[in-house]
Amino acid sequence: MAKKALGRGLAALIPEMGPVKEENIIEAKLSSIRPNRFQPREEFNPQKLEELVSSIREKGVIQPVLARVIEGGYELITGERRLRAAKRLGLEKIPLIVKEVSDTEMLELALIENLQREDLNPMEEAHAYQRVIKEFKIKQEDLAREIGKDQATVANTLRLLKLPKEIQKEISKGNLSRGHGLALLALEKAPLQIKAARKVKRSGLSVRETEDLVDKLKGKVAIPPKKEISKSPEILVVEEELNRALGTKVRIKPVSEEKGRIEIEYYSSEQLEGILEKLRGKKPPESSSSL
Repeated sequence: MAKKALGRGLAALIPEMGPVKEENIIEAKLSSIRPNRFQPREEFNPQKLEELVSSIREKGVIQPVLARVIEGGYELITGERRLRAAKRLGLEKIPLIVKEVSDTEMLELALIENLQREDLNPMEEAHAYQRVIKEFKIKQEDLAREIGKDQATVANTLRLLKLPKEIQKEISKGNLSRGHGLALLALEKAPLQIKAARKVKRSGLSVRETEDLVDKLKGKVAIPPKKEISKSPEILVVEEELNRALGTKVRIKPVSEEKGRIEIEYYSSEQLEGILEKLRGKKPPESSSSL
């Protein structure tokens, strides 16, 4: 069975999302609208919500929310912040456009809307990626291509789900960044990861300082580091070209004026296979399904 295509965005799934004709808008009771159960966003910024409340109080709800018909009312597709703000103001009705969509389209719309607006925190993004991969049964690289993200970014975001729940919660709150989380993953034991995360939060360590802390906890500082040879401008150019060509992080580490080594990062077996195909000069085979 052919897989459903992702990445079409709001304009493709909802062609009339340009200038909306007034006759397509209805006034729906807030009590009849159920939140989108596929909403990937778990946290709503209180300050931004208050700003929206103030705007609606002054100018009203300018952009209608989008919903589908369900038994007893409507299920929201997009516009949850507007719905929450309207409820906060005690409004009885809100402008609404009805659209027929399937469950999979609901999930896609909710994900794409938030990703395009960059409204998701790293953990919400990771959960959303995981859900889409399971729901649509697609590979990481296919998801990355369809949503316009680098595959390494998607892979690294999904890796955050391996962290203990305590650390995931701190990332969701913004107390730790995506970079902090990835650095902590280098510690294999969860108790050590939690101990390091608490130290990072308490001391306000940067990502680089967190990486140094992780190295110390792994015992790497016992061996004095070798003096690094600075990279020439030519080496930096080659390094950047390899990054672009292979679609992942590549480091060139000189050990002398004439010698050195190249490190290539990969985050999944599929990505490694893709890198090998590029190094062999072969074009990766096109997927036979349309997703």
